[in-house]
Amino acid sequence: MLKGPFLSKDFIGAAECWHDAKIVMMGMPYDGTVTNRPGTRFAPQQIRLESVGIETYSPIFDKDLEDCKFYDAGDLELPFGNAQKALNIIKENTLKIYDSGRKILGIGGEHLVTLAEIEAINEYIKNLAVIQFDAHTDLREEYLGENLTHSGVIKQIAKIVGFENIAQIGIRSGEKEEFDLMKTHSTLKFNHNELDKFKDKNIFITIDLDVLDPGIMSGVGTPEAGGLSYIELINWLKYLKNFNIIGIDVVELAPDIDTTKNSTATACKLIRECLMLL
Repeated sequence: MLKGPFLSKDFIGAAECWHDAKIVMMGMPYDGTVTNRPGTRFAPQQIRLESVGIETYSPIFDKDLEDCKFYDAGDLELPFGNAQKALNIIKENTLKIYDSGRKILGIGGEHLVTLAEIEAINEYIKNLAVIQFDAHTDLREEYLGENLTHSGVIKQIAKIVGFENIAQIGIRSGEKEEFDLMKTHSTLKFNHNELDKFKDKNIFITIDLDVLDPGIMSGVGTPEAGGLSYIELINWLKYLKNFNIIGIDVVELAPDIDTTKNSTATACKLIRECLMLL
């Protein structure tokens, strides 16, 4: 009989048992609708492997991952060529998380996966608001004739929660019609206190890693110059720590694009801080 010890395949600091957890980390390795460079389906696995290089303690929140009580459920097995089926699988498993009274920390995968999470959460939790950190508007009605794409995920989510319950931060790329839509609904935010309107809401945070400047985060499918610094993003999260955060996902890392693995390491540390908010 082998005695080990063996390295865990889970994200660092994860609880050994589902029953001991209040948060469930779930990998959603799907990138079937990406509009530029693919590879985000490899992110959840690589993030777990890279997580052994970070500490479990967050000096930002003065809290340890062991205090977060999260269970790493691993990666869903998703069909590469069928977006609707992939979303159905994600939704079904997200429903089980919220039916059990737990919260999700989702790891993508492309940004479309967020739609399935919101569809599921909306069945259990009302008065929802969604805060999007992203370089892109993601407000297209369709792309190449398809409604289900990562470039239109926020447009689809708005049909569920309403534009009045969406805040967009870091946006710097999109079509004119999308920017006009943001102006119409005043969803684009620049200052922390603009989020105060959501203090009585149940908030889901979705972080597309291309919100960060490509000088920091080069491992994304569609990098956009002029992004947030890591500290700027963390300061937004620190401002939200006393809000009612009911779920978070981190999406769009394409780990193989950045051969230095700096992007993956940065994603790991950001995920640690996100767990502190739940």
